[in-house]
Amino acid sequence: MRLLTLLAGLGLAASLLPACTRSTPTTSGAAPGLSPPALSAIREDEVKRDLFALADDNFRGRRAGTADELRAAIWVAERAREAGLEPAGDDGTYFQFYPLHRLTVAASSRLTLNGKHLALWQDAWVTNPINARLDGPVVWLNSLADTTRRNLRGKIVAMPLLPPTPLPAANISLRAMRYTLAGIGQQSAALQQRGVAGIILAADAMAEPSLAFVGHRYQDGVYVLPSMPVPSSPVPILLVRQALTTPLRAAGARFQAELNANDFEYPSMNVVARVPGTDPTLQAEHVLFSGHHDHDGIGTPVDGDSIWNGADDNATVSVALLAIGRAWKQRPGARSALFVWHGAEERGLLGSRWYAEHPTVAKSSIVAVLNGDMMGRNTPDSAALLGSTAPHRNSRALVDMALKANQDDTKFLLDTKWDDAKHPELVLPLRPPALRPRRHSGSVLYNAAPPRLPHAPRRGLAH
Repeated sequence: MRLLTLLAGLGLAASLLPACTRSTPTTSGAAPGLSPPALSAIREDEVKRDLFALADDNFRGRRAGTADELRAAIWVAERAREAGLEPAGDDGTYFQFYPLHRLTVAASSRLTLNGKHLALWQDAWVTNPINARLDGPVVWLNSLADTTRRNLRGKIVAMPLLPPTPLPAANISLRAMRYTLAGIGQQSAALQQRGVAGIILAADAMAEPSLAFVGHRYQDGVYVLPSMPVPSSPVPILLVRQALTTPLRAAGARFQAELNANDFEYPSMNVVARVPGTDPTLQAEHVLFSGHHDHDGIGTPVDGDSIWNGADDNATVSVALLAIGRAWKQRPGARSALFVWHGAEERGLLGSRWYAEHPTVAKSSIVAVLNGDMMGRNTPDSAALLGSTAPHRNSRALVDMALKANQDDTKFLLDTKWDDAKHPELVLPLRPPALRPRRHSGSVLYNAAPPRLPHAPRRGLAH
């Protein structure tokens, strides 16, 4: 974690404050007559204190749908109150609660291959929560080309996991996970078109080492909001260990499954705060700063530690918003500042979607959105600026402000490659179509930003 990078990113974000407060946007930095931002209010000791507190084991990774996320949200709200930010959530509070609908594969589910029990989440992973029963012979396929030569309707089909098309880029994040998810998606879609009753994919050498990590995703289940369709598959789809290839291919192989799905509802919440502007007219408008406060909770141990603390993703931006809030409180802009810490981002960008559907201020009053993610592990002289080039740029004025602030203050080398629709992270995304935001460029921003609203997501300095 590079605290220097985090502080520099804060400087760039804070340097945008005067530019976002003028009544008529221009391409220059601060508007004439406006005071520069209170950068001195951003102190290393306070940022470090808050970062270590929010990423502490005490919050157990802040997973949405758990008391740990709620406790972390309360911590954020208390810090905002101490900074002098006004509550701007529901009913005069800092909080905006919303329901998470979760579907999981029930622990009562049973899997058997050739009369031998398969351990759920150790030998086999059910990729889709479903109520289903399978009992029949296994039809083994070596490739998808075999589907054209056989009648597979109503059959239980097994085959090796095949490399997806296109392959994930060599330097992409979470490459093995993207490889596995894309392969499962492409093969299962092709097999379902043939009317199969069940699908079993045996991991290949690329997927096998990451089964516990990838499988944790399936064990966790699917989260949606009430307004969202529930992703579904008409047939069971299983991923199994590579060692099961031999028994699946054996003559007379038989597979049995009794699969049950659980259905839960949990609370999650956004934290919302505000600093009023100084102009009697413009203070009714808002510049929205946003980021998510949740992470992934308890997961596969890394070096014996099962708490996924989420210091970079996204405690960095959570504490950055607090620091910006302190600076804005000390020297407010003409317009009001609105701060939203989203919950349940890691479960599918749900907190930002809920806020977009249920804003606590008039959506028309939000004149710009600055969203951030993962500010803590970047090269100290570089940052990524999203939304600065086509096709994602929707406000040249706001982009020019960001470029001018960077030129005058932080002087980052800016990476704009994330705006490319062919960026490797966008070609093989980690979320299925039903769970992706309406526009996605590696940021939770596009759920939060109303259509045609100026917005600038920042990755690295504030993603």
